[in-house]
Amino acid sequence: MVALGNAPTNVLIVGVGGQGVIMVSKVLAQMCQNHGFEVKQSEVHGMAKRGGGVFSHVRFGPKVWSPTIPEGEADILLALEWAEGLRWINYMKPESGTFIADTQQIVPPFACRARGRGAEANYAPQTPVEIMGKVKAGYAIDATTMAEGLGNLRAANTVLLGALSTALDFAPEDWLDVIRGFVPPKTVDINMQAFKEGRAWALEGDKRIDEPAAKPAPVLQPQVTTRLEITGEWCKGCDICIKMCPERCLRLNAQLVAELAEPDLCTGCRMCEWLCPDFAIKITNTPVTEAIA
Repeated sequence: MVALGNAPTNVLIVGVGGQGVIMVSKVLAQMCQNHGFEVKQSEVHGMAKRGGGVFSHVRFGPKVWSPTIPEGEADILLALEWAEGLRWINYMKPESGTFIADTQQIVPPFACRARGRGAEANYAPQTPVEIMGKVKAGYAIDATTMAEGLGNLRAANTVLLGALSTALDFAPEDWLDVIRGFVPPKTVDINMQAFKEGRAWALEGDKRIDEPAAKPAPVLQPQVTTRLEITGEWCKGCDICIKMCPERCLRLNAQLVAELAEPDLCTGCRMCEWLCPDFAIKITNTPVTEAIA
């Protein structure tokens, strides 16, 4: 358990857009304020809606001057996604930091060895066993499966809050009171149970590993034909799709409207569709039916 002294306590919360990183940080910040601590919070979530990385710094103590945590100074690193935890692990205090991470793996579209269809994913290779061997206290918890068992995958962040609660000296009842105020009314019961299960799991030891269920072998994507449609009236020529296209097959025409310049290069990855702020792009991938002799 992290000692709450005169120096600020630093908690870094990381994950992927849509997982509830900001909700977790707000619950923690409110908890600390309720106990009379000064709290500073800093967050980056501009790409949250598009599946990008999200992180939040929470610092609390009798007096806190800066909202950001220096590298190597985080008392606790809480990761809602495994690779994001590894990406930020150097921010933990090397001798005393606590590592808490969901073993869930969210493979981003660009994480591949080749950009062709059926490419092999190039996800972070470090296993929970390797990481637990490098930290003083650590929890690799399959929070997503726990939440799924309760009937709501989105409660995985509350499972992790339960694990986090074991590292800070606040009463469980106080955590539950704060969580009630941040979750939708219809999900209160599930979130209460999710918190209790995550806390009970973490209380069983200073280092615990809950390996996720074995994943099936990857299946190569079927051959498809790709159709890319651009609604010119909606496009404002921001050129985000053009700059982010992995194959560089888009361009702006004379009217500064995006168009498909190299149809043969398009792999139907849908990055342009996901990133378009105006929903002007639509990708349709249709499986190719092989002719029967």
